[in-house]
Amino acid sequence: MICETCELNYLKTYKYVVIIARYRGKWILCKHKKRDTWETAGGHIELGETPLDAAKRELFEETGAVSFDIKPIFDYWTKDEISRANGMVFYAEIKKMGDLPESEMEKVKCFETLPSNLTYKDITPKLFEYLESNFHYILSA
Repeated sequence: MICETCELNYLKTYKYVVIIARYRGKWILCKHKKRDTWETAGGHIELGETPLDAAKRELFEETGAVSFDIKPIFDYWTKDEISRANGMVFYAEIKKMGDLPESEMEKVKCFETLPSNLTYKDITPKLFEYLESNFHYILSA
C-alpha cells in the first residue's frame, strides 16, 4: 500500500474523511466490532455531503464526541494493486464525550502514542507523522 500526503485542497475530489482526534491530551482511536485493531474515526463521504459534514458525522458516530473543534488540515491518497482512495484529513479537539452511538464501533480508547495493532498500518502512521511534522503548532496549543 502506498500512502502519500499533500497540502489541503490539492486533490479535486474526495471519497473519504479521516479524523485525527485528541481528548484530554491523548489520541482517541476506535475499535471496530469485526476487528482486533485500532483506527481513527473516518469513513465515506455520503452523496450530497461536504467533507466537513462527513467528518463531523463520522466523529460523532464512531467516538461519541458531542462537543469538539474540528478543521481540515491536509489531503491524502492511497493505492495498491486493487484500489485507489483519496481523502481529506481533519484534526479535532474533543471537548465532551457522550455515549458511543450504536454503530460498527465496539469501543473507543485514549492513547499517549499510536498502538502497534493498527487497522491501517500503512496509512495511519504516515498521517500522524505528517500532522506532527507540519502542524506541531496545533498540537502544542
